[in-house]
Amino acid sequence: MESYSKSYDVIVVGGGNAAFSAAISAREKGMGVLVVEKGSQDKRGGNSYFTDGAIRMAYGDLEGLRSVYSDLKDEDYDRVDMPVYGEKEYYDDIMRVTNGKSEPALAKVLTSQSYPTIKWMQSHGVEFIVNENQYFEKDNKMSFWGGLPVKTYQKGIGLMTAWWKRADELGVDVLYNTKGTSLVKSDNAITGLVVEQDGKEMQIDTKSVILACGGFEASEQKRMKYIGDEWKNAVVRGTEHNTGDGLDMAIEAGATPIGDWSACHAHTTDYNAPRVGDFEKPGDIYKKSSYPLGLIVNNEGVRFVDEGADFRNYTYAKYGKETLKQPEQKAFQLYDQKVRPLLRVEYELEEASVVKADSLEELAEKMNVPKEKFLETIHTYNASVQEGDYDPSVKDGKSTKGLTPAKSNWALTFDEAPFYAYPVTCGITFTFGGIKVNDQAEVLDSEEQPIGGLYAAGEMVGGLFYENYPGGSGLMSGAVFGKLSGETAATYVESVTTKA
Repeated sequence: MESYSKSYDVIVVGGGNAAFSAAISAREKGMGVLVVEKGSQDKRGGNSYFTDGAIRMAYGDLEGLRSVYSDLKDEDYDRVDMPVYGEKEYYDDIMRVTNGKSEPALAKVLTSQSYPTIKWMQSHGVEFIVNENQYFEKDNKMSFWGGLPVKTYQKGIGLMTAWWKRADELGVDVLYNTKGTSLVKSDNAITGLVVEQDGKEMQIDTKSVILACGGFEASEQKRMKYIGDEWKNAVVRGTEHNTGDGLDMAIEAGATPIGDWSACHAHTTDYNAPRVGDFEKPGDIYKKSSYPLGLIVNNEGVRFVDEGADFRNYTYAKYGKETLKQPEQKAFQLYDQKVRPLLRVEYELEEASVVKADSLEELAEKMNVPKEKFLETIHTYNASVQEGDYDPSVKDGKSTKGLTPAKSNWALTFDEAPFYAYPVTCGITFTFGGIKVNDQAEVLDSEEQPIGGLYAAGEMVGGLFYENYPGGSGLMSGAVFGKLSGETAATYVESVTTKA
């Protein structure tokens, strides 16, 4: 096998936020770093390139955000109503939505290091702005909700552009169109990476490898094997390159698989969205996230979830999965004119599929659902709506009574024309199953011992998310464990270099 002309202290496999966080972290510690990117240069960036940039952190209170936001002026802060959200609130959210299954040590790393990591990202040129989708105007105030008030400037595109610029400034090498295929080990320590480039295999010598190349969401075969046959035709919301290569390599090298391999981050997405992420139209423009304000019915005109069970940040990952279970894997989000002005910007885009009608009967016909069943669903729902104050910036308790499934918050009658129906299906974003790491991002073998020189970050970290996850935690986890893995790898390389 051909050997690459240069060896490295650290090789990072992957090309998204986690990978470049790791690469830059190791490089600033003085390491010689190579990033191995499976995609071409014009299709780089992994899933991170497609995200809308929302990133969850333990900011504390409004004062904690003053040095984070780049787009708010001093006078703007007088209009901001910002709930407290510290490490405890973040940790509790993770444990709540995963039903207490998240590995405590990993959850504590994520929550405790989230804010410091944001500041570190800023120091390398990543810019953060107000997440306009996380507040409602109320009494001339920006009333924030859901613990997710920050996003990256220009979404995932801006995030990755900043990382690429900084990596270039620091002298991080990058190989494109290069797929990692196997790890080289000697005495339970990593000594190289075998890659495939232009149909040829070659070995790159290294002292350590950081695996940050995503889950298996883009592999139809693995989706069906681990999550279920119904996932065969799920829309892939990000890159086509996340096919589980890193997981395969790690497990072959002795890593322990762990976590919820049967679950994933799924989201309701436009029924006519591209079947795989379109690099010409990134930015997460096809998702449909305002459903707590409306109703959701399936292709038979029947509701199947409690749209208002919680803020969307805590339900969209599991409601996407519920949509996949419906006939033809299709559903409709419904809104009347009362709530139409409150919808997120993606509902206004030209790419958004929508039918509009001036009566419920006409809406049913345009949706091509059974009219009588649909009208029964709406009339039964309307009759169950209870009185109360409506406030989309809090869980207002304005609910239904005697309805199954209930609508627990934000229940308004659906009766003001015109009416809108947005057809949606399930889009898969990333998988939850991964490999076992400790609180230093070291990959562990079957005896809970670190495999020397092997680390993981991003989607590959198993044991953190089960069944569900708090929105914005994927990007944050990628950055936190990316930064940590780079630091830990650098310490390891220094130790083995000294011994040599």
